[in-house]
Amino acid sequence: MAAPLQQTARFSLMRNQDIPLAICVVGILLVLIIPVPTPLLDVLLTINISMSVVVLLATLYLQRAVDFAVFPSLLLLLTLYRLSLNVAATRLILSQANAGQVIQAFGSFVTSGNMFVGMVIFVILVVIQFVVITRGATRISEVAARFTLDAMPGKQMGVDSDLNAGLITEEQARKRRRDIEREADFYGAMDGATKFVRGDAIAGIIITIVNIIFGLIIGIVMMGMPLADAASTYTILTIGDGLVSQIPSLIVSTAAGLIVTRTVSEENLGADFGAQLGRYPRALGVAAAMLALFGLVPGMPAGPFLVVAAVIGFLAYASRETQQRLRERERAEEAAAKAAETEKPVARTEDLLTVDPLKIELGYGLIMLADSRQGGDLLNRIQIIRQQIASKMGFIVPVIRIVDNMRLRPNEYCVKLRESVIASYELMPDYFLAMNPGLVEEEVGGFPTKEPAFGLPAVWVSKEDRDRAERNGYTIVEPSAVLATHLTELIYVHADEILTREDVQTLVNHLKETAPTVVNELLPGLLTYGELQKVLHYLLRERVSIRNLEVILETLCDYAPRTKDAEVLAEYCRHALAREICAAYADEKGVLRVVTVAPELEQEILTAVAQAETGEYIPVPPARADAIAEKTAQALQTLVLSGQEPVTLTSAPVRRFFKRIVQRRIPKIVVLSYHEIDPALTLESEGQVSA
Repeated sequence: MAAPLQQTARFSLMRNQDIPLAICVVGILLVLIIPVPTPLLDVLLTINISMSVVVLLATLYLQRAVDFAVFPSLLLLLTLYRLSLNVAATRLILSQANAGQVIQAFGSFVTSGNMFVGMVIFVILVVIQFVVITRGATRISEVAARFTLDAMPGKQMGVDSDLNAGLITEEQARKRRRDIEREADFYGAMDGATKFVRGDAIAGIIITIVNIIFGLIIGIVMMGMPLADAASTYTILTIGDGLVSQIPSLIVSTAAGLIVTRTVSEENLGADFGAQLGRYPRALGVAAAMLALFGLVPGMPAGPFLVVAAVIGFLAYASRETQQRLRERERAEEAAAKAAETEKPVARTEDLLTVDPLKIELGYGLIMLADSRQGGDLLNRIQIIRQQIASKMGFIVPVIRIVDNMRLRPNEYCVKLRESVIASYELMPDYFLAMNPGLVEEEVGGFPTKEPAFGLPAVWVSKEDRDRAERNGYTIVEPSAVLATHLTELIYVHADEILTREDVQTLVNHLKETAPTVVNELLPGLLTYGELQKVLHYLLRERVSIRNLEVILETLCDYAPRTKDAEVLAEYCRHALAREICAAYADEKGVLRVVTVAPELEQEILTAVAQAETGEYIPVPPARADAIAEKTAQALQTLVLSGQEPVTLTSAPVRRFFKRIVQRRIPKIVVLSYHEIDPALTLESEGQVSA
């Protein structure tokens, strides 16, 4: 019975960790008011020293400063705790001339019973803390806080850019935004928290002076002690109290300095020191030789110099052996990789007939983007793109091969669809692409270019100018992200060409596991896989997701008995997917802003429709088509200037024909029919395309 009770109590304590903290804070305030007996003061002083040591050791094992985000609050509580102990000790020193064993031990043992030695040690500790550590930590905190806050808008825009490009999910974007906010809050809090340490040092000096002066007065006047005895007693106790307070304060100040000077790392501070200092064994060897030379100089103490020289020499030898083993391991790994490549079986002649659905060819200057050993993240980005396309558009992008092509320019890449080049671009791998989102006040220098995915004006900026560009409001994109964004847009544009008949059968087989009835009814009785593929191609061509394949097949089951025209069937599927289609173009308030087509123009288009064996078509003269496209572009100008999607609304029979007429002049135009409008949305007409 006792064991379950203990487990319950332990679980309750871990779950309610706020209760012990609240008790501690209230206890600190009580110590300021209520007299504390000397045995309890000894325990509290011991806890103070222990806590400062724990905090210092914790900072040594940090990988990122924000991992210890409670440090500013902890620093405030520890400072208040030390000051409360100063007040309690002062009360005991002045009232009883006795402040417990801990203060007595520090006052007698550390100072060797000499009050002048104690005063010198105390002053030195205060100078070290106040002038050296605290001032340096305060300055670093101010600079880090300013730089972090200045870079915060640019970092958030970078997160938005990756999210819009599909490189990260919404959850990952929220996490990165929280990390950015935590970092800014942490360095801002540290900027103020270091002021507590300075105030603590000043308060320690004032308390020490007050204790000595009033201790002498109380000892001589009120207790009738001789001047020498009063000076010795109160000075030693006061110095002991000051040392007991200043040593933990110095330790915590050192911890604060370590935190604000800590950079992001994969290991703790000790591992970083060992790895980075041991990386240069020649430097250690030269230092050992110089120390040995000093030891051999006549008049110099040979023993200390030679001993230290031997230790550093041993470290240099050990570091050299470690670096040698690392180089041998790297060479062995490279040799194994080359051997694996040479041992690959000779490709059969039939293998040369295989055509890759999608392929990226890189110039030799961009190979590092795909090499994870050199920090390249292109493979990870491509995997994220494939996942994004699957969740958004409803089909699996085939595996994308990445190969090098020495015939390309060093920093050029090209994307091939079934061995045909569909796009190419030249990156600057040591630079960042800076795009103006329209909020930039001061332009930065660089190499002007155009962003490859959407043709937006941009500038290649150097690593040194990146932070300045972010502060000025530019959206900064890494070279690998530029390529990934370009690839994503190409997949959207050519989605209908990527989706093969085999892919369609794979999607249908997957749907058959959950909806076998609709699959068996449609295929192969009403439609063939080829006819279904054509319907899906028409949908993907206008960026309509086919993820809701069950609804698409149910719609085809209803209308396939009437017609086999894939384009007409795709129009019926669009009507069934109205809610999904409209959601992509409506704003957060549920308002869909459109430009309508005049009834007389619709009638003109319907009259011009002709019938052929392959289906319906519209033989509009080129001059008339250009005139209609020009009128449409003018009507859409209001939407484009306000940052809205260029959406045009027509009647259902006219929609596909109007799209054909204007698409050549306005490739990004979105044409919806009245049957595709979600009733839950609010329509707002911004203009009309007249005849």
